[in-house]
Amino acid sequence: MVILAADVAGHSRLVALDEEGTLPLWKAQWRELIDPKVLEHGGRVVGIAGQLLLVEFKNVIAAACCAVELQRAMLERNAGGPHERVAFRIGINVGHIITDGAGMWGIAVYVAAHLAALAKPGGICISGRVHEDLRGKLEVAFEDQGERKLKNIARPVRVYRVLL
Repeated sequence: MVILAADVAGHSRLVALDEEGTLPLWKAQWRELIDPKVLEHGGRVVGIAGQLLLVEFKNVIAAACCAVELQRAMLERNAGGPHERVAFRIGINVGHIITDGAGMWGIAVYVAAHLAALAKPGGICISGRVHEDLRGKLEVAFEDQGERKLKNIARPVRVYRVLL
């Protein structure tokens, strides 16, 4: 399975600056943009934990297209408006995952979350395995970030940044 992990960049800072206003912004982004994009690409939201969103896809192309379209739409939507404070960092990985209806676990999920943490606000980082499957199938460029040692992950992971 393919896992997309997205987190709200600087979520704690946003809440500290405007505790009551951040939640409505997040809900508006969810209702008007995130949920429709996920559904359009056949994704299934498996978990939301505070600022972290976990989405399962059946294939790498659907996950990557969703991520690219989501980030581009967020950039456009955020330009100068009240939503500009909300930016996502997205990580995509592929591998074995364990779901129980209430959540998602496994190394593939943890790697996706770490990749999201490596992405810049408004950016996407993918694993080498995802990059292999995407080559020539998506009209974006990639920048090799090299192998990275991720916290609590035994083997280094090759990381690519998607150039939007």
